[in-house]
Amino acid sequence: MASPIPASGKKDSSFYYRPNRVVEDVTSASVVQLAQMIREKAISSVDLVNAVYQRMEEVNPMINAVVLTCKERALQEAQKADKMLAAGKTMGALHGVPMTIKDSLDTAGVVSTGGTLGRKDYIPAEDATIVARLRAQGAILLGKTNTPEFTLSGTTANLVYGMTSNPYKAGYSPGGSSGGAGAIVAAGGSPFDIGSDFGGSIRGPAHFNGIAGIKPTTGLVPRTGHIVDYGGLFDAYQVLGPLARYVEDLKLILPIIMGPDQRDAAIHPVPWTDPDSVRIGDLQYAWFVDHGSTKACSQETREAIKAAVSALKTAGITLKEDAPISEFQEAEQVRQDLFSADGRAWVSRLAEKFGTKQTHPLLRLEDPSTAIPSREFTELVEKLDACRSKLLQWMQAYDILICPVHFDGAAPNPTVFERSASSADAYGYMGIFNLTGWPAAVVRAGTSKEGLPIGVQIVGQPFQDHKVLAVAEYLELQLGGWQMPAM
Repeated sequence: MASPIPASGKKDSSFYYRPNRVVEDVTSASVVQLAQMIREKAISSVDLVNAVYQRMEEVNPMINAVVLTCKERALQEAQKADKMLAAGKTMGALHGVPMTIKDSLDTAGVVSTGGTLGRKDYIPAEDATIVARLRAQGAILLGKTNTPEFTLSGTTANLVYGMTSNPYKAGYSPGGSSGGAGAIVAAGGSPFDIGSDFGGSIRGPAHFNGIAGIKPTTGLVPRTGHIVDYGGLFDAYQVLGPLARYVEDLKLILPIIMGPDQRDAAIHPVPWTDPDSVRIGDLQYAWFVDHGSTKACSQETREAIKAAVSALKTAGITLKEDAPISEFQEAEQVRQDLFSADGRAWVSRLAEKFGTKQTHPLLRLEDPSTAIPSREFTELVEKLDACRSKLLQWMQAYDILICPVHFDGAAPNPTVFERSASSADAYGYMGIFNLTGWPAAVVRAGTSKEGLPIGVQIVGQPFQDHKVLAVAEYLELQLGGWQMPAM
C-alpha cells in the first residue's frame, strides 16, 4: 500500500476530514487535499509521486488502464516542485500533484497515440492546451491512459494497447472512451485525469467506475491538441473535462482548464462562478427516468435516481417529474442520422490524416451507401439547430435536471467485436446533452446487481456549470460517492 497521510497536528482540520469520509491513504485522498498537504509540507511531491506510482503498479496489471508512464521525468519534476516550495515558491494550485492524461491528448515529449496505429510512435512537440494549463499550475504527468481508436467507441480497446477492464469486477467494461482514465482514478492509481466527451465519454466512465466527472458546457474548454479536436459538423459535440474521485476536485480543475486559447475559435471568455456561492435550495429541479426510449432501465438504476431525488427532497427541495419526450425522440433521430450522413467520410479522413492503414474492428469507417444528397444533408443540419432550440426552451423552467447516466452498471467487455445496429428509439441518456451542449456531471448513487457502480447525471442550463457542480457535490455527500474497489 501507499504511504499513509502524515498527521497535520490540526485535530479540527477540515482538510483531513470531509463529511461522510475520513481519508487514511494518499491513494484515496482528493486532489484538493493532496495539494494542501504538499503546501503544508505534510508530504513531499517526490513521496507522493512514488506512492501513487506504487499503487498504479499494484492495480494496473489487472485493468490495463495506464498504457505508458514517464516516471523519470515525473520524479525530476517532483524534485523541482519540492525545491521550489522549500524556497517559498509555488507554481500554482496543483503544485506537485500527480495526474494521468487520456492518450487522445497531446503531451509534449511523451508518446500520444490516440489509440491508432498511425500514431503508435508519435511524440508531440507541445502539450494540448489544457495539459499545458495543468502543468503550468504545477501538476505532474505520470503517464497516459487508454482510449478506443480516435475515442470513437464506448469500449476502451485498440490495436496499440489492447483492452481496459473495470476495477470493480474483472472482465467488465470501464466504459469509453475515457475508460482508462476512469478505471485508474477509481483504483487509486491517479488522483485525476482529463477525459473527452463526444457522446458520453466522460460521463460513461464516471458512471461505470463510480467516480465524479463533468462534461462542461460546449464552448468552455478548448480542444486544441485532442485527436478529435475542434471544427466541422460535430464541433459542438466534443467537450473536454476532468475526471476525479471527488466533486471538490472538479471544482478546482475546471476553472484552470477553461477559457479561450486563441486557436479553438468556439471557446468563449465566460467568467467563473464559485459553486460554493450557489444556494441549491433556490434552484428549480426536474427529474425523470423514462424519457421515451424503448430500452428500460434496471431496477437498481431506478433506485439510484430515487435515492438522488429523495436526498434533494430531504433538503426541502421540490422536484417535478418531467421529460420532453417528443423533443428527445426527434433530436436523437437527427443526431444518429448525422453521424452517417456523409457516409462516415469524416471518420475515414481521421485515419488518413494520421496514416492509419489498419483500424480496430469497432471503428466504423466510410460507407458511401449511407451518404445522403446535399439537399437532405443541409436540411438535417437545420433540424439539428431547431432541436437545440426546442430543448433549450423546455429547459428554461429548470435550473437542474436529474436523470440516469446509463440503463445499468457495467456489462462484460466484449470478446467478439461486432457492431450492433443502432436504433433511434432505443436511445440513451448521454448523447442528447452533447447535442444540446449543456453541462452534465456524474456522481455515484447506487450499485448494480453485479456489484458495480451506478451514477446519477446532473444536468444544467448552458454555462451554469457552477450550479451543476454545487448539486453534484451535495448528492455526493448524501449518497456516499466514490468507494475504493476491492482489487
